[in-house]
Amino acid sequence: MDRIQKLKEYLQANDKDSFLQHALALEYIKTGGEEEAKKLFIEILLREPTYVGSYYHLAKLLERTGEKEKAINIYEKGMIQAKKAGDNHSYNELQGAFEELVYE
Repeated sequence: MDRIQKLKEYLQANDKDSFLQHALALEYIKTGGEEEAKKLFIEILLREPTYVGSYYHLAKLLERTGEKEKAINIYEKGMIQAKKAGDNHSYNELQGAFEELVYE
């Protein structure tokens, strides 16, 4: 069974599991399912805005699909959440990607 199917199977037991949804979104990206990934990342962040890892991946996806302003906005929101959580590693990662995009 492929990873996407396996993750969907796990999600049947708990469809609001942010970790599983995030993992599924990453698998969708690997297989070209960017729209499915985008929906999952947005769902995660609407439900659980403190799930910092999804900001980076959603913003990168938006960058790749040419949605620069949306990506900038997501990076900014992610930096705020990372700072609130005291997650310096994620903050620095988001800030670096943000600056690379804004100042390119």
